[in-house]
Amino acid sequence: MRRIAILNQKGGVGKTTTTVNLAAALAASGQRVCVLDLDPQAHATTHLGCEPDGSGPSLYDVLVSSKPLAAVRKEADQNLWLCPADINLAAAEVELAGVVGREVILRESLAQDATTFDYMLMDCGPSLGVLTLNALAAADEVVIPLQPHFLALHGLSKLLETTAIVARRINPRLKVTGVAVCLFDAQTKLAHEVVADLSAFLDKSRGQPVPWADARVFDTRIRRNVKLAECPSFGKSIFRYAPTCPGATDYAALANELAGAVDVGQQPLAAKPTEAGQPVLAVA
Repeated sequence: MRRIAILNQKGGVGKTTTTVNLAAALAASGQRVCVLDLDPQAHATTHLGCEPDGSGPSLYDVLVSSKPLAAVRKEADQNLWLCPADINLAAAEVELAGVVGREVILRESLAQDATTFDYMLMDCGPSLGVLTLNALAAADEVVIPLQPHFLALHGLSKLLETTAIVARRINPRLKVTGVAVCLFDAQTKLAHEVVADLSAFLDKSRGQPVPWADARVFDTRIRRNVKLAECPSFGKSIFRYAPTCPGATDYAALANELAGAVDVGQQPLAAKPTEAGQPVLAVA
């Protein structure tokens, strides 16, 4: 199982959009995928059609009350499961402040969970607090969604520093797999310059004893697309809402790259038409 934290401490860069639509793409290909919503805003939960009203159990109960993950997990779609969040998750930061080993509670819960998945994607909030540290302690990989602005590059250094600290002290397996460029506008010079600077920075890290030594900028660029902004309000992934739009094409391609990033022998994902004529991802 690949455990991947989708992480950036800056808000509005496409973390939740990337988490949900990557998960949907992988699930449509036949992979068993589970999304963990570790953001108190619960946007991934809403995006997948689950109302975060606090009426049912959530990851708050897992972290604070030791509830099993199986008691929280819900089936969101075929091959796709969700461990939801709700507003109570915001209190976890305070309630866990004095708990010894609070950074590894999620990892221990996953170790006790008998259900297996091919991919586990963790949607992290825009902070580097206890919830994000739990994701980093439980994950093997980090994927960083990045908006191509220069200020985003400045924030990236702090984020990478955090992964290095976690890898050194808590989770030595942690690696940064890559950076996914989101909200990309190919017509602006700035976007291309930021991508070039980022690629150059990562190239200089090759062979260094840091978690991002093998990281790369994914070739796929997630273009600005209004359909990606619309689909969360319908509780659907982009593949359910607008399967032929550029946003669906981009996330299908990104899922292709992610699937081959580590699993060398894994077959690529490909789009093939269904009987209704709408493309659905499948293993080629």
